[in-house]
Amino acid sequence: MPAFHPRFAELPEEIAVFPLSGALLLPQGRLPLNVFEPRYLAMTLDSLARGRMFGMVQPDARLPAGATGPGLYAIGCLGRLTSFSETEDGRLLITLTGLIRFRIAEELPLAPGGYRRVRADYGSYAGDLATDPGPTACDRAALLAALRPYFRARGIEANWEAVEQTADAMLVTTLSMVCPFEASEKQALLEAADTTERARTLVTLLRMGGAANAPCEGRPS
Repeated sequence: MPAFHPRFAELPEEIAVFPLSGALLLPQGRLPLNVFEPRYLAMTLDSLARGRMFGMVQPDARLPAGATGPGLYAIGCLGRLTSFSETEDGRLLITLTGLIRFRIAEELPLAPGGYRRVRADYGSYAGDLATDPGPTACDRAALLAALRPYFRARGIEANWEAVEQTADAMLVTTLSMVCPFEASEKQALLEAADTTERARTLVTLLRMGGAANAPCEGRPS
């Protein structure tokens, strides 16, 4: 196990959370963040002093807002700060590496810095901590066949050589995080039972997105 990879028993029970729609963090994935809002600057600095971990979670538009802010999806992902730099205009550029998913057991009062905190339940996701999760049953041909029209429809340029060289599990994780899916679709990818199920969900979303944005042909005059 890598030196800084926490064991299950070492995971914090109470964590800060960064609610951000459309931002998906998955175990083993790396999420770059540009932090500038005062409460999240405070959260980041506090996290650096307290284990370098906080959670990413999406707001759930179906839920009413509460005293601490928008309603949140029940499932998020804990990450560890693995890179950090300051800018001259007071922003923090960080990379958060995904560790393990969690269920929000309870929302806690706001931290003194104004950011949100929750009590996290990791019980269903212990397998996320495995540094070698084993093979992923991924239909790579189907994935690439769905990816090309999806990228083409959105004008996304890809380094296809790098795509071809990326291992199945990391390719599924990376595409799930970077593709511009809707928040509910990102959440479905997060909540997939394992990488194999996530790969199937990803292919479905790519096919739907590629078809929905395909140019119409044979339109009657």
